[in-house]
Amino acid sequence: MKILLTCSAGMSTSLMVEKMKEAAKNRGLEASIKAEAMDGFADVVNDYDVVLLGPQIRYKEAEFKKIAAEYEIPVAVIDSAAYGMLNGDKVLQQALEMVK
Repeated sequence: MKILLTCSAGMSTSLMVEKMKEAAKNRGLEASIKAEAMDGFADVVNDYDVVLLGPQIRYKEAEFKKIAAEYEIPVAVIDSAAYGMLNGDKVLQQALEMVK
């Protein structure tokens, strides 16, 4: 599974990426999880199975869903509480449920 996290510059989500990788390892899951800045979203989205947006760019959700729909890739905003607490396991679970 390939998961993309995107935010305004790709910096704030990089901490979440590390927490999610740790959670995936603990679950015994193979997952490629990366953070990218929202400016490059359209160029990289088709390389992923699921996209999660940092809560600070939730205003981009409709636009990004439209772009990702061309590739049938689900997009959602990361749960604010899980993001704030850096709960990588909860955010990983959110991504897993999106691709079922």
